[in-house]
Amino acid sequence: MSPGAAAASFVAASGQPLAVSDFAEWREAARELLKAGVPPEAVSWGTPEGGDLFSGAPPAAGPDDNAGNPPLQSSQPPRPANPGSSPRVPRALMEMLQKAACFRAPDRWAFLYRVLWRWTRGEHDVQSPADPDGSRLHGMVKAVRREEHDMHAYIRFRERPIDAGPPRFVAWFEPRHDVLPQVAQHFVARMGKVSWMIATPDASVLWDGNTLHNTGPLMSSAADLDDAGEALWLTYYRSIFNPARVNAQLMQSHIPSRFWKNLPEGAIVPSLVSQAELGARKIGQVQAVGRRSGATIPISAEAAQPDREQPSKLDECRRCELWQYATQAVGREGSKRSPIMIVGEQPGDQEDLAGKPFVGPAGKLLDRVFAEAQVDRKAIYLTNAVKHFKWEPRGKRRLHKTPAQREVEACHYWLEKELAAVKPKVIVAMGSTALKSVMRKGTVTLKDFLGKPVRVDGCWVVTIYHPSYVLRVPDEASKHEAFSVMVKGLKLAYELLERPDVPEPE
Repeated sequence: MSPGAAAASFVAASGQPLAVSDFAEWREAARELLKAGVPPEAVSWGTPEGGDLFSGAPPAAGPDDNAGNPPLQSSQPPRPANPGSSPRVPRALMEMLQKAACFRAPDRWAFLYRVLWRWTRGEHDVQSPADPDGSRLHGMVKAVRREEHDMHAYIRFRERPIDAGPPRFVAWFEPRHDVLPQVAQHFVARMGKVSWMIATPDASVLWDGNTLHNTGPLMSSAADLDDAGEALWLTYYRSIFNPARVNAQLMQSHIPSRFWKNLPEGAIVPSLVSQAELGARKIGQVQAVGRRSGATIPISAEAAQPDREQPSKLDECRRCELWQYATQAVGREGSKRSPIMIVGEQPGDQEDLAGKPFVGPAGKLLDRVFAEAQVDRKAIYLTNAVKHFKWEPRGKRRLHKTPAQREVEACHYWLEKELAAVKPKVIVAMGSTALKSVMRKGTVTLKDFLGKPVRVDGCWVVTIYHPSYVLRVPDEASKHEAFSVMVKGLKLAYELLERPDVPEPE
């Protein structure tokens, strides 16, 4: 008799609990028990911490009901045991058993062994939902899959400060079943190299960007999480909450109540719903409706402006709606006596906060272009076609959004003032938006003007890539080529200063 069979026989004879901690250990033990011909009623299953898992208890009626039922009476006579033979189990059944092993029930290992025993004895209807054991097995699998889906949908990662070190993002969840390992694989594929941790009351997983680490509980509740950006998220959530359309019953049916307590917005939803019931539903949209401008009419921005005094200061500009969502207007930088004016697209996130153009990643790359072309940044007049940062929320970040043509045309008012004050001989347009503003045409394309200087209103116009395009290019060869186009464009701008003025064709 093999050592495994001997151990199985000893367990069956002594009545000692057979301790297993996961599906792999259970499968190995079940294989030896089957080879030894040990029936389910002769095995007591336990955990490594000790304790009987009630293998002798009757099976539950369903995945959420642990009430006892009478012992199952099979409709087929059992085949005689064949000790020593290796059981053959179809893959579909083994996959169901593995999924059901995640279901938290005190008798799960005993129940799974009974299902396996019946199959190997020829009772193949045990896999059918019509069979009592098969019905419970299918219910367990369904409940586990549902819990996996809920973890995918309702986990909320909190961002930690960079100086706190890894993990960068942390989440807390209280699953009903043991689905953390397979859910962790989902987020490994989704979040790439970013480090994160998911903590639960019983276990935790940590991803360092290369390796997934499984460990015991590291947190006691969601209160252990600290997220400095949560206040910004709650402010945004309040702003999009529409009391006139609130339906509390529908919200509860879409998101079960047990998930609300761990969602950041769960703390403010009850008060928002209460305000809606107390009257906010009737007046909640008054301000938003008052700001609506009606249907969009395809006319120029200048023609759409009413007869009123135009703003004299950039901070007073209300020519388009971008000012409502930006921190501040971002003006120019550099020498007003420069013969060369460089026009970009719009300020970015860091420029919006600092109030200065080209101070973020794109500005740092532009500095490299200046150095390569041997150009002094302070001697160049730098500005943007659009003066306010246009963005859209992506989680807790503000992501750049390309300005619409009507916004470019509305902001051309300020570019005209700059052109009149500086009177540059050469304008360098960085990117498509800047080119459209300088040319006053929404149909021009970047590829038609790269490396081809043209005369516009007595000035030379040179077109180059925007620095952000160089940052976005995926491969190094393309990055180097785009960088070279920018350097050549700046050198060409200085060469054009030496050319005599040429009359424009009529």
